[in-house]
Amino acid sequence: MSTPAAAPAAAASSSSFNRGHAAAIGAFLVWGLLPLYLKPMSSVPTLQIMSHRLLWCCLFVMAWLGYRGQLAQVRTALADGPTRLRLFVTALLISCNWIIYVWSVNSGHVLETSLGYFINPLVNVLLGVLILKEQLNRPQWLAVAFAFAGVSWLTIQTGSLPWTSLALALSFGLYGLIRKTVKVDAIAGLGAETLLIAPFAAVYLLWLQLHGDGAFGHTTLLIDVMLFAGGLVTAVPLALFAFGARLIPYSTIGLIQYIGPTLQLLLGVFLYHEPFTQARAIGFALIWMALVIYAGDGIIRARRRPALLIEAAPK
Repeated sequence: MSTPAAAPAAAASSSSFNRGHAAAIGAFLVWGLLPLYLKPMSSVPTLQIMSHRLLWCCLFVMAWLGYRGQLAQVRTALADGPTRLRLFVTALLISCNWIIYVWSVNSGHVLETSLGYFINPLVNVLLGVLILKEQLNRPQWLAVAFAFAGVSWLTIQTGSLPWTSLALALSFGLYGLIRKTVKVDAIAGLGAETLLIAPFAAVYLLWLQLHGDGAFGHTTLLIDVMLFAGGLVTAVPLALFAFGARLIPYSTIGLIQYIGPTLQLLLGVFLYHEPFTQARAIGFALIWMALVIYAGDGIIRARRRPALLIEAAPK
């Protein structure tokens, strides 16, 4: 029989679980709808959009950390040499990822960005095998085989590798891999990363303004507002993701993450009318099959784990 105190505790746990779901879904909705933010700025050079995004993101994140009294986490991370080096490398990787993404969207390649983030979980699996020497079970190997078949099919049909998609998946996969080795909170880590590289963005933007080539203040008020909002567009979904990841199982995050590339796919096909040919559909279908196998195996193993823990517990 449950005690009177158990009901409020259960309700609080359920509330946290629901808030975790809402936060994670919100993060991937923002990431999935990001082309809607970028497309109106297609007249602005990619590197300028990227530089504004870095600079304003750094200012927003540092202000947030200051408000929460967590700036010491950034100082601690940057005071350690090896940690600072890793954060500089991850800052370069995520900057490359953002540059490729912005260029792809504004060059009419939204479907390629979608494919990149569909492939990303499977690239993470391969990085785990090649770098961390992790072992895969049969379903995971089957998923990798389907993904390889999908990429191979797209390569044969187009005559070249889907470089944009692979570059997005690999840069983000390497970012996550190295970021796992840095023991710092997600938001404080983003603050440290942007603080390391934002000065370069600031110098570049200042140089453009002095030479009359900067978009900020020289186009329209809407463009100015959108460039400034790049910091919020970057920082808010990451904060939501970090909050949600603490409250719900990571296997659930693994399923929710497909909201992002699915929305990008829908935007690319139905709003921006990018060609989704039969050949491309077959390639996507093979990769989706890989994701179904991979996600299904993860769900099964996650459900088995509590039972195994109970059996292994001292009697």
